[in-house]
Order: sequence, then C-alpha cells, then structure tokens
Amino acid sequence: MIDLIGDIHGHATELKNLLEKLGYALKDGTYTHPERTVVFVGDFIDRGPNIPETLRIVKSMVDSENAVAIMGNHEYNALCFHFKDPNGGHLRKHSIDNLVQHYETILQFKKDHTQYEAYLEWFKTLPLYYETESFKAVHACWDANNIAFLRKTLVNDRLTDDLIYQSVKKGTELYTAIDQTLKGKEMKLPAGVSFADKDEKIRTETRIKWWENPAHMTYHSISVKPIDALPHDPVDVSKIGSSAHYSEDDKHVFFGHYWLTGDPAPNKPNVCCLDYSVAKNGKLVAYRLNGESVLTKENMVSAECLKK
Repeated sequence: MIDLIGDIHGHATELKNLLEKLGYALKDGTYTHPERTVVFVGDFIDRGPNIPETLRIVKSMVDSENAVAIMGNHEYNALCFHFKDPNGGHLRKHSIDNLVQHYETILQFKKDHTQYEAYLEWFKTLPLYYETESFKAVHACWDANNIAFLRKTLVNDRLTDDLIYQSVKKGTELYTAIDQTLKGKEMKLPAGVSFADKDEKIRTETRIKWWENPAHMTYHSISVKPIDALPHDPVDVSKIGSSAHYSEDDKHVFFGHYWLTGDPAPNKPNVCCLDYSVAKNGKLVAYRLNGESVLTKENMVSAECLKK
C-alpha cells in the first residue's frame, strides 16, 4: 500500500493536487492517508515556482511517518554547492551553469537563509536508496555493485559531512557510485559520433537504459532519450564498463530523473520511471503499488503541470 512519487522540482500545487487525487488529506499540518504511505524519489528543489512549500510538504510527511524521501541529484548538488572547498571556493563550483540550475531555489529563500540552511541539514538525513521486501527505489540508477558499495560505506544509507567531501574526488569508487546512483549511467559513443543536447552543448556520451541488457541493444535504442544522431549499430559493451543490467527476476524498482514525456507507463514489468517532466510543462506522476507481481499502466496516476 505504497504510493511512489516522481521528481517535484518545486511544483507544490501539482503535488497537492496529486496527493488529493491519491486520497491523501491535510490533517494537523501534513498530508495523510488512512491506509497508504508515500515514497518520494528525490529532486524536490530547483526550477519550480513553490520550492519552500514543496519542502515543507515533503518534510512534514516524512516527520509524521507518512512518507519516506530519497535524495535526488539536485539535493546532493545543493549540498556540494553550499559546502566550502578547503582549497578555496565550493565543492560544486559557482559557475554560471550551476548558478542557473540553483537560481530559483536561491531566489525563493533569499529572505530566509536560516530556513534554507535547515533544509540543507535535512538533505543530509535523506537515504540514497530504499528497499523493502517487495520493491526498491532510487533517484536515478539501481546498480547492484554501486548499491553494495554504498551499503558498506554510507552511515545508515546516508551521507556524512566527511563523505560529502570525499564524494567529489573524481576517479574514486565513492564518486562513481554516487554519480551513477543519483545521475544515471552514461556510455561513450563511437568515435566521430556526437549530438547537441537541449542546451546546445556537444555531447559524446549518452545516458543509457541501465535496466536493459546492452548485449541486445543498439546505440540508438539504449539511449534514454531518442536521439536521431545515434547509430543503429550494436552497442560495444566494453564502453559501458559492465554488461550488468537490472534483471527481470528482481524486485520492482522505481526511480525518477530522466525527464520522460508522453503517457506514463512502466518501462518493463518490474521497472518504472516516475519522472514525466513536471518542470517542463509535463506531469507529476505516482505509481500506486498494491502488491501486484507485474507493474501496470493503470496504476500510474498523474497531475498535469498548471503553468503552461
């Protein structure tokens, strides 16, 4: 009796509409349901118009044990943006691109720095993954090797200040595990192949469907986003670094992150992405898990973005 909810990105009105659509009601300052609880898969901040209210709703549900919230890459990025680098600057550089990404969050908390710093402390209490006897949830990618490493490295599945400082050191196992868990896996494209992303930056790597067997995929089909420039040649598995993928015999797994569009539907019988681009005039999406052995489109519930 779990409802899993995708990336909110400060769209509090759509969140309230979705919760009410799912049968949750406001009681004593928080949303509750007589029989169900929520798992939020991260990315509560940045981009949207009501970031403080979004955080208040999510945190109040967690505090009242009506929800579990997982860390997204935007919460992790915010921590690194805030943490000072001992060598000068911050762990996440205050570059133009990074400032643009965090702009709405910074703007909406400009009159209450203390409150935002309290939320940053709360971000550190968020687990990087969540697992029960029947399902798994993560922000971007459930890779068995990465999760096994994080289980033995994190403290109660969470980041400490020391681990945050260590996590930005490229080339380390911790960096790779956190980067892929919160941002997904990328694959190098064949020599001479590239494409321009939404910001007109030239890319020579693409995010991949880690839940698919790469041995059965082409460069075009394994990319999360359909990109015309990608060839239909079979994938060179060595460019991924591993032939591992999420087994069809494993538990249901839920995640967000990938800015999907169209009608929400499970990716596979046991795999479901919940991010349908509410921050880009899409939908805020939930999956109502009722103990079924096969995930179904009928159990996906959505609230349309109201700002179009």
